Amino acid sequence: MVAYTTAPGDVEIGLEERTVVMVEKKSSTQRIWTVSGAILIVALCFGGVLLFAWHWSGKPEIMTQSGQTEALIEKDTAEKTDPHYTLKRISSKAKAAIHLEGSYDDESLTAKLEWKDGQGQAFAQGGFRLANNQIVIPQTGLYFVYSQASFRVSCDDGEEESAGKRLTPLSHRIWSYSDSIGNKASLMSAVRSACQNTAQEDSYRSGQGWYNAIYLGAVFQLNRGDKLWTETNQPSQLETDEGKTFFGVFAL
Repeated sequence: MVAYTTAPGDVEIGLEERTVVMVEKKSSTQRIWTVSGAILIVALCFGGVLLFAWHWSGKPEIMTQSGQTEALIEKDTAEKTDPHYTLKRISSKAKAAIHLEGSYDDESLTAKLEWKDGQGQAFAQGGFRLANNQIVIPQTGLYFVYSQASFRVSCDDGEEESAGKRLTPLSHRIWSYSDSIGNKASLMSAVRSACQNTAQEDSYRSGQGWYNAIYLGAVFQLNRGDKLWTETNQPSQLETDEGKTFFGVFAL
């Protein structure tokens, strides 16, 4: 029987040839945190892209709305500084009011300024009526009476034959008639000199237009049935485009 023994050298050789592989096993908790962090980063990136896209897509709309707002403000400011718009707005809120637009026809037999209650911004309410080109007062009380006549005159150079035309005054007057008095009375009037040089007008040329407006307005105690009308000395020189020549009354 042969016996085998292990020499110390064999033991050392076996120890040297043995290879040990160490594997680190990660815990499930650490894996969950890693996945959650990755998802959070992706979500933040996606949200940033959406926010950027929304900002640029909404910017033109904001600019458009801002431009529209500025346009509305400019329009509203222009309207508020227009006396025709202001009087129209005030009179429309009154219980009794009338607002008339002026009209002139060169071929008309009357050759005078005609008032219309059914065109443009004209209206009548609260018992007011237009009869024979006159406003008829519905009830006794305080009333604000107003009128504007806008003129456009063609001015010539200093020729003798046109000198009289250049100096012709333009006038606008409001008359009233009351049965209690029995005759007519002048409520208001004003006169303008056409084609006159002023500090703002250094000179005028042949064919140059001269523009001006006569405005009248005041408060009066009027009686029921009183009649109001206007008188203009040169109706052919009037500008009767909408809002330039008007006549109205409203109760206070």
